Order: sequence, then structure tokens, then C-alpha cells
Amino acid sequence: MKIKGLNLDIVWKDKNENFRLIEEELNDQEADLFLLPEMFSTGFCMDASEVSDRNEEALEFLKKISKQKNTAFCGSAPVAENGNFYNRMYFVKPDSTVVFYDKRHLFSFSGEDKVYTPGKERVIVEYKGIRFFLQVCYDLRFPVFARNNDDYDAILYVANWPDKRVGAWEHLLKARAIENLSYVFGLNRIGTDGNNLFYQESSHCFFADGKEIAQKDKNIVSAELSIDELVDFRKHFQFLNDRDHFSIQI
Repeated sequence: MKIKGLNLDIVWKDKNENFRLIEEELNDQEADLFLLPEMFSTGFCMDASEVSDRNEEALEFLKKISKQKNTAFCGSAPVAENGNFYNRMYFVKPDSTVVFYDKRHLFSFSGEDKVYTPGKERVIVEYKGIRFFLQVCYDLRFPVFARNNDDYDAILYVANWPDKRVGAWEHLLKARAIENLSYVFGLNRIGTDGNNLFYQESSHCFFADGKEIAQKDKNIVSAELSIDELVDFRKHFQFLNDRDHFSIQI
């Protein structure tokens, strides 16, 4: 399976312009799955009442472009629902089937926990024979929630992770791959946001042994995922059999 992520310089609070940029950047690209950054339509914005989707704008865009390109799309957007706001990660298939994950770990350092409502479920979606575990940005710092219980093959992280802490982002992505015997694709945004935070190019894809497998060309980060290669690796290194067993109370 080929996955491509877009290192997008998100335009602050401008959904239509971001939709236009995504279509332009991906116009001649082909992949089985495209990844977009966290809050790809607005930037990582705490003005939830202003920017959150009330008419599924981001979701409708993803459905449209997924159908046009006959491939899956995944990314997060701010959503208003039943009086709450969510940082919602969508996985949209070409037939318009939608699976979503609401970000569990909200970034209290920026006040995200005061504005958005945390999700309550781990979400795994299967597509073309690969089981994807959906995660958003700050979730990366919480390995217990992400522990592989033999229920996924790849973790998808979409993020707005600024350059001041990018070392942690890169080390933790590799750690999640190694400890979970899993592919890990971490897609970060680039550029400067409305809070004057800078984001350097720092998207990666790691194999289960921690090896970088991503290829980069301008703003496109691509990786080939082989379920057969992963299964063979897990058969040889059966570390997950020795994992601790526990339950999480959410």
C-alpha cells in the first residue's frame, strides 16, 4: 500500500483556501491513502466557536476529493456537535464510508482541554488489508493508550507539532513503531500559524524496527507499507507476546 502525506502550510482560519491548496498540491498525485495534518482546514486554533464545522465542511471536502481520486483520505478538523467541540480525525474511503476518532489527549499546555471535548474510544479502521490505529498529535506522548494488543498494523499520527519540541516528536514516533511492532506514519504541518509558532518539515514513516522508510519530494511524504513484510517481522520477533496485559479506564 502506498501512503502519501501532504506537508501543508495551513492558512489560518481559511477553510476554502486550504481546500483549494490541498486539491492543487495533490492534483497529479496518486496513492492508496492520503494523509492531511491536524486541523488541516483551519490550523490548530482554540477559537472553536468561530472555526468549528457545523455543516461538516471538512468531511464533505474529504468525501468529494476521495471520490474524485478514488482513494482514501485521512486528517483532522474542528467539529461542533451537540454543544461540544471536538478535534475529529476522519478516515474517508472512496465509497464515502466514514470512520472517525475524536482526539483523546487534549493539549492542556495550549488550553485545548478547556475548549474541546476529549474522545472516549480507541479507533481502528481496516483498509485494503491493513488495520490503521488513528491518533492525533499530543496522543503521541501517551504510550499506554497506543499499546498494540495485536489489533492494528499501522499508527497514523496527524499533527501540528512546533519546531521547539520537534525532537520529542521524532523520537516518540520511532519509539511507538519499535515498541508496538508497527508501522508509524507521522504527518506534521509546515509553516507558521496564527499564534506565530513555526513548524519545520518533520514528517516520517518508520517500520517496526525503527527504520525510516519515508521518501520526500517537495511537500509530499510517501511510504510503501507491506503487510507481508510486517507479518514476517512479527513472526521472527515475537515481542508482543511478552507484553503486559492491562485495561484502560477512560
